[in-house]
Amino acid sequence: MEDESFKTSRKEKRLKILAADEIESIYGRPCFTDEEQTEYFALSQSELELLEGFRTIKSQVYFILQLGYFRAKHLFFIFTLDEVESDFEYIIEKHFNSRQIGEVKVIDKQTRLKQQRFILELYGYRSCAKKERQELEQKAQQSAMVYSKPIYVFREIINYLTKHKIVIPGYSLMQDLLCLALTSEQNRLINIIYNGLKTSETEALKKLLSDSTGLYEITQLKHEPRDFSLKEIKQEIHRGEQLFSFYQIARKLLPEMGISNENIKYYASLVGYYSVARLKRLNEWTAYIYIICFAYYRYQQRSDNLINCLISRVRHYSDEAKSVAKERLYECFVEINENLQKAGQVLKLLTDESIAPDTPFQAIQSNVFGILPRQKLMAVADQMAKTVSFDETTFQWEYIDKLSRQFKLHLRQVIMRVEFTTTLSQDTLIEAVDFLKAAFNRGKPLKEFKSELFPVECIPASVTSYLYAYDSEQQKQLIPDRYEFLIYRLLRNGLESGDISCRDSIHFRSLEDDLIDDLRWQEKQKLMVDNNLTILTCPIEEHLILLEQTLEERIVEVNRRISAGENEHFQIKKRGNKVHWNLLYPQGIDLINSPFFDDLKQVNIGELLHFVDRHCNFIKAFDHVLGRYQKHPVDERVIIACLIAWGNNMGMGRMGQISDINYQLLASTSDNFIRLETLKEANDLISNAISQLSIFHHYDIDNMLHSSSDGQKFEARINTINSRHSPKYFGLKKGVVSYTLVANHIPVNARIIGANEHESHFVFDILFNNTTDIQPEIHSTDTHGTNEINFAILHSFGYQFAPRYRDIHEKVAKALYGFKHPSNYDGIIKPIRKINTDLIVEEWENIQRIMVSLAVKETTQSIIVSKLSAYVRKNKTRRALWEYDNILKSLYLLDYVDSLPLRQNVQRALNRGESYHQLRRAISHANFGKLRFKSELEQQLWGECGRLIANCILYYNASILSNVLAHRENINDVRGIEELKQISPVAWQHINLYGRYEFRKFSNPINLDHIVQQLTQAPSH
Repeated sequence: MEDESFKTSRKEKRLKILAADEIESIYGRPCFTDEEQTEYFALSQSELELLEGFRTIKSQVYFILQLGYFRAKHLFFIFTLDEVESDFEYIIEKHFNSRQIGEVKVIDKQTRLKQQRFILELYGYRSCAKKERQELEQKAQQSAMVYSKPIYVFREIINYLTKHKIVIPGYSLMQDLLCLALTSEQNRLINIIYNGLKTSETEALKKLLSDSTGLYEITQLKHEPRDFSLKEIKQEIHRGEQLFSFYQIARKLLPEMGISNENIKYYASLVGYYSVARLKRLNEWTAYIYIICFAYYRYQQRSDNLINCLISRVRHYSDEAKSVAKERLYECFVEINENLQKAGQVLKLLTDESIAPDTPFQAIQSNVFGILPRQKLMAVADQMAKTVSFDETTFQWEYIDKLSRQFKLHLRQVIMRVEFTTTLSQDTLIEAVDFLKAAFNRGKPLKEFKSELFPVECIPASVTSYLYAYDSEQQKQLIPDRYEFLIYRLLRNGLESGDISCRDSIHFRSLEDDLIDDLRWQEKQKLMVDNNLTILTCPIEEHLILLEQTLEERIVEVNRRISAGENEHFQIKKRGNKVHWNLLYPQGIDLINSPFFDDLKQVNIGELLHFVDRHCNFIKAFDHVLGRYQKHPVDERVIIACLIAWGNNMGMGRMGQISDINYQLLASTSDNFIRLETLKEANDLISNAISQLSIFHHYDIDNMLHSSSDGQKFEARINTINSRHSPKYFGLKKGVVSYTLVANHIPVNARIIGANEHESHFVFDILFNNTTDIQPEIHSTDTHGTNEINFAILHSFGYQFAPRYRDIHEKVAKALYGFKHPSNYDGIIKPIRKINTDLIVEEWENIQRIMVSLAVKETTQSIIVSKLSAYVRKNKTRRALWEYDNILKSLYLLDYVDSLPLRQNVQRALNRGESYHQLRRAISHANFGKLRFKSELEQQLWGECGRLIANCILYYNASILSNVLAHRENINDVRGIEELKQISPVAWQHINLYGRYEFRKFSNPINLDHIVQQLTQAPSH
């Protein structure tokens, strides 16, 4: 069974993988600067010996040209001397004393190929011959099983070629290779489901695409809950019931299909991207693949949503109970204090000598109770006798009693429809959950069950006294409502710690379920090599010996430099017998809204996006959701209007009112063209274009591409399922976080996360899934980006993690480790504990397995990281990973203490992230910056559109700076060049982000040459 929609003939349009500029950057012949000519056309002794083997100057010149171009790109090019005139003249002058070689412009093919063979042999490279192509086909098919997005497979092949020193084949061959791999993968999957589906199951899948009720059933299943209200959760439960049979089909077939969870997610997302009309136009079996993956992923999302509802509701009820209990405790103390004063009056009455001795006691009692009623007087007496104390926990449980109707209504339906499991040897909590489910299924109130029937082994001893009361016969009886709420609370704690899991889930599966299976792990060595995890392939004993030597030497050297006074920024303060130290923290120098741009004429944001598209052609990324079935080509101006409406938080309705494009056209264009997939591709095109500008690498920090990531908080005006409370930032409101990776001022990747999610869980995720050509070498975060495993993970994947700590003295005091006992160290900087190397060695294979699982996209990286980072998780593998992380963290802490340039670099990288956040805030100005989107998907679209607008502004500014830089280099203005390199492209004072928009007429297209002329004639700032 083959998918005809995937067949591609030579006459048909080949698979689109790269944009034109990306093709040029890989396959284009290099154009060298003067410095690059000196570097690439220099000859070593072995190269000179090869050169002498060619008799004519013409052949020798061609050899040097081919050699230089191969050094630069590891490719060979066919050219005439006219096409490489500048390089030709340099070589003639440098190596041949300006001798003439005649009129011949090319060499014969035989000589050219002979030279190429010599160069390949010299550098240990291979041509991509038949054997190599077979290897590439196998690699491409393996990659397609991991992630079937063409650009991912392409990058994997390029990495493979580079690693194995194989010359990159032509682009058309790469297109054919990828098309073959993707077609083969698609046909493989089709054959599996064709043979695996029963007739009844096929009919059920077909019915999903039928328009039986006026709204396609699958469209209804795409909807997600907006919040955790009762109505929304009931609808989500109903969707789960509709999906269950398809989920069972997926569970049966997906193991046979053998695709990664990331690929499942990708295929599932296509159901979200495509309309039902387009799904119906696909090959029937291709559509079934996507729907099966969608049902699997969406059902797991449903479990996540229900579990998150449970966690959120229980936390809310518990926090509310604590707050009420504190208030009641305060009121009790106030009342007691007031009554104590009156009790004093009672005592004075009893000692009043004016009262006759024979006064009846009843008369005295009457006066006493007039001052303080009997009950209050008894309470004060008990308080004075210290026999009564106020128990805050009692007040909490009394309030929980009042909430019983609420938590029964909201939480019973959740635990009834989620299957929980545990990795613990004792599953007493699961037993209690099963008991509650059975009771709810029988429809009997819990109070009708005898106390001895309730599983109570899971009840903590500290809570037991609050869960029981005495009946009229003084028999101890369990309070059912309190027991039920306790089970919910214990369940929440177990889910957050990882002790309780759900197999039918994405985020709440056990860690073991997220790792690659035993069968695939049998090829562990090959998996590590294929995924460039070379650090992990070294024997762990040798690796630890090298780390020990490095760490111990650094401890000694850092303390020596401190004692010798060489670390001038290390400040020691003595407080009595205690010694405290601190470091001077540098300030950054990258300022936003540089005065350099002050005198420029303001341009409208629409005109600016039009200018950037003329140079980057990013609009081409926005293909119609129906692909070749679209009736009209994309209208660039309407796309730009939609991007601005999304990005500035305005919306299509408001944009239709204040622009020359009507709402209906905006809405239909947005639905057809604006998708996460197209937005990410457009952003990558602009980011890559910026990286090709001459100013870009002048922003390198210490000659390295140094990135940072940080979250920016945005309040949500409308509740969504991922909006969370954060009193520090939103008060009583809810919001989300836009988490962004910034490299050399450019936002190269971003995602929307909940305000309750820890930013450190997304550091590796956002780095590893960066699809631009801008690949950082060193990465910084603030303290929120640190946890117990990020050093280990980033190190394994070739990144240097360089965070900034809020209190470096406290961090070193608690997190510096050594390979010896602390008593063996002298100096002010001392390790607090010895590294447990035996544990690392014992668990090294499991650590390798975790890293490989991250590499092959077995699950979303942030999910694994969050599970490994939880402090309550204490199994051996996690402890071993933390120990390994402690070694790398200790090395970094020593470097951070010892190196002022490192601290300055980290601060500068983080400042660039903060500068971007200010630009991002200025872009999302509408509705006072409060998000007005109804779903998580809409928030993601807003985030990507805002990032695209920011990228366009940065491209415009960087283009101006690059052209002015070229002018100053031409006139050899050394001082002006250095000043220009310090100017940040993060500036928007010369850009009009507001007002009425006129997209139909860009009357005055931006003239970059005129702007550069204006700036170069003005005095430098």
